[in-house]
Amino acid sequence: GADPAKLTGTVQNDIIKEYLSRGTYIFPPEPSLTLIGQVAAYTSRHLPKWNPMNVCSYHLQEAGATPEQELAYALATATAVLDAARGMVPAEEFPRLVGRISFFVNAGIRFVTEMCKMRAFVDLWDEICRERYGVEDPKFRRFRYGVQVNSLGLTEAQPENNIARIVLEMLAVTLSKDARARAVQLPAWNEALGLPRPWDQQLSLRIQQVLAFETDLLEHGDIFNGSHVMEALTTEVADAARAEYTKVLDMGGSVGAVEYMKAELVRSNAARLRRIESGEQTVVGVNAYTESEPSPLMAGMDGGIMKVDPASEAEQIERLEAHRATRDQAAVDAALADLREAVRSGANVMPASIAAARAGVTTGEWTESLREEWGTYRGPTGVSAAAATTPTGDGAAALEAARAAVRRAEERTGGKVRLLVGKPGLDGHSSGAEQIAVRARDAGFEVIYEGIRLTPAQIVRAAVDEDVDLVGLSILSGSHGALIPEVLEGLAAEDAADIPVVVGGIIPADDAEVLRAAGVAAVYTPKDFEVSRIIEEMADLVQPR
Repeated sequence: GADPAKLTGTVQNDIIKEYLSRGTYIFPPEPSLTLIGQVAAYTSRHLPKWNPMNVCSYHLQEAGATPEQELAYALATATAVLDAARGMVPAEEFPRLVGRISFFVNAGIRFVTEMCKMRAFVDLWDEICRERYGVEDPKFRRFRYGVQVNSLGLTEAQPENNIARIVLEMLAVTLSKDARARAVQLPAWNEALGLPRPWDQQLSLRIQQVLAFETDLLEHGDIFNGSHVMEALTTEVADAARAEYTKVLDMGGSVGAVEYMKAELVRSNAARLRRIESGEQTVVGVNAYTESEPSPLMAGMDGGIMKVDPASEAEQIERLEAHRATRDQAAVDAALADLREAVRSGANVMPASIAAARAGVTTGEWTESLREEWGTYRGPTGVSAAAATTPTGDGAAALEAARAAVRRAEERTGGKVRLLVGKPGLDGHSSGAEQIAVRARDAGFEVIYEGIRLTPAQIVRAAVDEDVDLVGLSILSGSHGALIPEVLEGLAAEDAADIPVVVGGIIPADDAEVLRAAGVAAVYTPKDFEVSRIIEEMADLVQPR
């Protein structure tokens, strides 16, 4: 529902999303909670079988969360939502509202730990519903969740190994009946390479169907009840998560503690990367057992991934323009005015939002109306608060080599070397950019990083205004072919084409060659897991002033 003038980048799955020039679509935390509470209260009364929201912990593990952090921060978010909605419905209706809250979680590769995490999730949610909210009916305390298994651990190297990873991660959320997912979503084996093709998506679906219809997994009670190992580890995970959850509540809940939680996620992910770099944590095909035969799954002209037809963007814009041309603009204007008045008055925005949808208001117009009243919000990056990198062994030597490269760059420039880390595009996966920013800082760079969803124009403006020596771009949304050239062209227009630009993300090999030909100094993909080596190579690109 965006303005065509505000659209940019490659369209994924034939869907155009809004891309605001201000670089964010997030409402400030307090109004966001109010809005979520209103949706929960309205649907509880008018759509009693509707789930008003999925409390998402998936992205927490993708950002590096430990199992305990994933539980604690998701439960703190659910608590904030229910606290906001509690006064919006009669007390006798509140338990039913609690019963409609669902979760969207992650399942990683540590099979036993992940299963115990889910059992702990069930126990802690039941505890919170009983003790904090006084919910007596067990069916309203039921932990209902869907899951997408982990994408963070999928590898570009030997990508066929990802099939085994996906199966194991799915089993972690299906074997234990008392903590079983209600819905399962599997990534494709080749997501670390690029966009999956229809066949790749079909394979993920077939994996689920084999489990559901060929095995006897769904025919029995919980096969882990009475297991001393499972009970002990579940208790251990629950106790640690409960302590972290309490700490977050003591800091003012998920809104008040957002900066703390973000910094902790960045810290945890940095520790994970250090373990991989040092070899303490084995990733098959990446830092161990790297010898490999050519993969037949990647053979063929398409290189094993889907290529999006750029014409699909034009088709979507044409449909959007046709929709706007045929609707009653007076009704649209009146509906938007009523929506803004509801926001200003503090009324529940759901009736006005439904009326706006019926009038033909687009999603972009709806959200822009709310922003006009509430403003926008850019959350903390967690980078400045993250602890310094302290690798050991080969990792310490690699970091020292990066520091030496930065010192050489300082000699060439005659001062502190400044790196702008920019994240254009629509994807919210910021962990790669954050880890580059943290390690670059620890190697001696002065780092400028403002978070996700920046436009090329914003990145160019920051590079020029901050007088940087190097630009590093992280992009996973599939729009590198459109957005990276925009940055290069913008720098050239500002007489700053001499600033080296480095790109990292899920970028197919042929696209990487196109970017290099366009002027990108270096391209890094998920196979490049040695962060200190990347920083060293980036420092060597810095030119004399």
